[in-house]
Amino acid sequence: MPSKAIVTKVSNNAEMKTGRGSPWATALRILTRRDHSQAELRKRLSDKGFDAEQIETTLQRCLDLGYLDDARYALNRAASLMNQGRAVGHRVLADLRQRGVSDELAEQALAAAREGYDEETLLADLLARRFPGFNFNTAPASDKRRVVKFFQRRGFPIDRILDHLMRKGSATDNENR
Repeated sequence: MPSKAIVTKVSNNAEMKTGRGSPWATALRILTRRDHSQAELRKRLSDKGFDAEQIETTLQRCLDLGYLDDARYALNRAASLMNQGRAVGHRVLADLRQRGVSDELAEQALAAAREGYDEETLLADLLARRFPGFNFNTAPASDKRRVVKFFQRRGFPIDRILDHLMRKGSATDNENR
């Protein structure tokens, strides 16, 4: 027979009956892995089966304690995407919007992230890393399309891509003479 103290503790704790824990503990577990936007955390808690009132209370507590901050999240996410060469410009905005960040915060985060990263330098670094030795002037048309589309998917404007590739190709041709 279980001890009286254990039975009393479990029966007094409605959260233990459900087997999912408290929304606060769940939110903390989620936030220890990585930063999230309010919308992401709200969805994660909702997916775990917590009701709207519990979720809003938990979110407010996270906001009050500084564990949740959409502006900080947006800036860190934008800087990370740009630093890794995974997205620039409109692609950063699209990623942030998809993650529930408001348009205004997304624009501010992108502007702040652009201050720390030059898109031309990012383009050059990414080209050297992903396509070492690529020469736009001598490459077959299929390779040109592949490289250009790679940069377009990351949000670089086509004019900047072509300008950089042609300048690099000309510089490479001059070095080989």
